[in-house]
Amino acid sequence: MSLEFRHIAHAYGEVRALEDISFTAPAGEITCLLGASGCGKSTLLGLAAGLLRVQQGEVALGDEVLADAQRNPPPEARPVGLVFQDGALFPHMTLAANVAFGLPKARRDEADSWLAKVGLAGMGARYPHELSGGQQQRAALARAMAPEPQVLLMDEPFASVDIVLRRKLRRECRILLREAGATVVLVTHDPAEALDIADRI
Repeated sequence: MSLEFRHIAHAYGEVRALEDISFTAPAGEITCLLGASGCGKSTLLGLAAGLLRVQQGEVALGDEVLADAQRNPPPEARPVGLVFQDGALFPHMTLAANVAFGLPKARRDEADSWLAKVGLAGMGARYPHELSGGQQQRAALARAMAPEPQVLLMDEPFASVDIVLRRKLRRECRILLREAGATVVLVTHDPAEALDIADRI
């Protein structure tokens, strides 16, 4: 399903972060929001994910309005996955438990297969502090993708890993996202990253 932002405006107090923003992220494609830090990219993701309340305009998924100034379902009630810059894994939980966290009980045994898909086979019993930055990001990607969300939002997902690993992760991630067929909105300030992974910028 496509994700559409319609006439979005958002302010933090007196600071206008977004003003009349409209665009569509087409179904099954990777759409990249490219821009300097502080220009409002992450704010758009927060509005789509339910981390921020829509002040003006609306966010639509397919033909249905997901959120507007009157309705703001919580993140867990939205068919949306989110990957942060630092992975944001639960430190007290194993990788398998992290991935299983968003899955219904009947599907929690799928955690290990999702870890294998991101190159972490056999590592389900490890804890986040036992992993490198790149491995943590892979685990975060597995956790976000495991519930098979209709939309995946990625906020500078490769920024915390070194440049060589970043390129490898981007390419592997693109393959996984294409296989999953999810609608993806990825935020970055890096033009090379945008060109490397996006279907549209």
